Amino acid sequence: METGVARLAIGTLSKHTGANVETIRYYERVRLLPAPARSPGGYRLYGTEHLKRLSFIRRARALGFSLEKVRTLLKLADERKRPCAEVRIIAEAHLLDVRTKISDLKAMERVLKETVARCANGAGSHCPVIDALYREPGMPGPVFSAGRPVIAARRRPRGTPRRRARRLADL
Repeated sequence: METGVARLAIGTLSKHTGANVETIRYYERVRLLPAPARSPGGYRLYGTEHLKRLSFIRRARALGFSLEKVRTLLKLADERKRPCAEVRIIAEAHLLDVRTKISDLKAMERVLKETVARCANGAGSHCPVIDALYREPGMPGPVFSAGRPVIAARRRPRGTPRRRARRLADL
């Protein structure tokens, strides 16, 4: 425990880091943040280590790391020799995920742009966007016509973002 260090109330810690008070409590519950000292009245009192650790967590989350990856990164950061090679492996895997998501989002953007462009000026009762949303991926026409199914719609598993983008591309 830190001695001789200014202690922060949870509200002050929240203001310094931009983390919601409930989020700070949650990080304590899931043991990403160590339990803080308590005042005689039972209030949480955080030190500079809490501030640094919470800033680390917030930055890692802002970069899209999952809570489990943040936990792993914190564990590695806590080790004295800081195994950079292990951190690099985690970061490279995350970078690959980010690049995949970007690719998927670009495919979604392309499909939406093309679908919206087919709407022309939006006049008339026929709407290509609505038709595209009713259509099963890979199918040439609408699944529903005048409220009745043309073909039996199959339920598909949600799949990965890449699969969802491919299905959208089929529109």
